[in-house]
Amino acid sequence: MEDMVNRVKSVGNRVLVIFPGALGDLICLLPTIDALARRYGGQSLELMARGELAEFAAGRTPIARAHSIDRREVSLLFSEDPAAPAAAAEFFGPFVSIHTFFGFDNARIREVLPRACRGTVFFHRFRPESSGHISAAYLEEIGESPGCDSPGITAGLRLSDDDIEQARRMASAFGAAPGRFILLMPGSGSLAKNWPAERYLELTVRLSRSTPVLTVLGPAEVDLESIFSNLAVIKSPPLGTLAGLARLSAAFVGNDSGVSHLAASAGARGVVIFGPTDPARWRPLGKVKIIACSALQRLPWQQVAEAVQMMARGTERGC
Repeated sequence: MEDMVNRVKSVGNRVLVIFPGALGDLICLLPTIDALARRYGGQSLELMARGELAEFAAGRTPIARAHSIDRREVSLLFSEDPAAPAAAAEFFGPFVSIHTFFGFDNARIREVLPRACRGTVFFHRFRPESSGHISAAYLEEIGESPGCDSPGITAGLRLSDDDIEQARRMASAFGAAPGRFILLMPGSGSLAKNWPAERYLELTVRLSRSTPVLTVLGPAEVDLESIFSNLAVIKSPPLGTLAGLARLSAAFVGNDSGVSHLAASAGARGVVIFGPTDPARWRPLGKVKIIACSALQRLPWQQVAEAVQMMARGTERGC
């Protein structure tokens, strides 16, 4: 035990999580980040991920410091150069523990990273196979027992005052007051997962008769801008502001997408539309109503409108 204590002291009090996923993946990892924060209580928990995502997580989750997964030292983990471990140690060396969801099946990374880190390195699978929700699978990867895919697993964000204030100003610019608008997010990382934009447009026209509707389009939805050109559209807001908009909304509607996970983790109520993917594994954690339809083009806007209106009134329980 004394040797273990001395080893921890020698490498400081920093713990690193390396994660290669996109926004939705990261939100699904949040219960695991919470578990690691409890496990390493009092130590600095840091995240290496896509730059924007790591920066977003810092301060809004137990993550204290952000690092880009594109930094030079990561490329050294693939290098056959005998000097690579020592060079990589300039960054990875100080950590008492590294939990990496990157490189599980890569023999070179499994050799170099432990040599570059004076602490202990744990390799975990990215998107591990499981019969339950992906968040439960990630918890199991680090040795936590989530129970029978417990509905109690949550992925909450701690939004800053600035996140909320920026969102309030953005909504106000369109005449939308907190708690009195619907937020639509018609995009995703895959066209196959998108409910047709024309249906979103029909939904917007119907809902806007009684409630202001704000539509968010990201960089991948440039081709949708002409469809929504005459409506209240917010283009590519910062992730913190988008999370704030979701929290201030009466309810949101989105596809199986990272932004739907983000909205739910911000505490928003909403409707999430699933097509080819399995909601039992990929549904957002939170107060959401799932509408699953194998042929998305056949899903009528009336069904979605009824569901989101019930969510906005609080008369529909999330699932």
